Amino acid sequence: MPPKQSPTLTEAELRIMNVLWPLGSGTVQQVLESLPGKPELAYNSVLTTIRILEKKGYIKHVKYGRAHVYVPVVARQDASRSEIRHLVGRFFKNSHEQLVLNILEDRGLDPKELKRLREMLEGSIQK
Repeated sequence: MPPKQSPTLTEAELRIMNVLWPLGSGTVQQVLESLPGKPELAYNSVLTTIRILEKKGYIKHVKYGRAHVYVPVVARQDASRSEIRHLVGRFFKNSHEQLVLNILEDRGLDPKELKRLREMLEGSIQK
């Protein structure tokens, strides 16, 4: 039985999306050549991950001659928000407040960050 597919991005998938988002589109070879750092991946590994991303609905392909060009369908900000909703649901019983409190308890904020957070909260209350 194959492993259950993650509804969120795995590290490998995020690595590829981090290439496709700024590029806007690319072939498997272009993605492979644009991947930063080590370890270097094999063409087939990148292709497999791209196919998973397409199945999950994060990207789509357009045929360009004989090549498939892959285009992000989900924006980075939307993917980020989806990940946060998943995290909040999984660990904090759908309480965004509990997530924020956990972050504050874990590392605290310097005065500049705290001031900015207060301004953001006050701005959202006024809306």
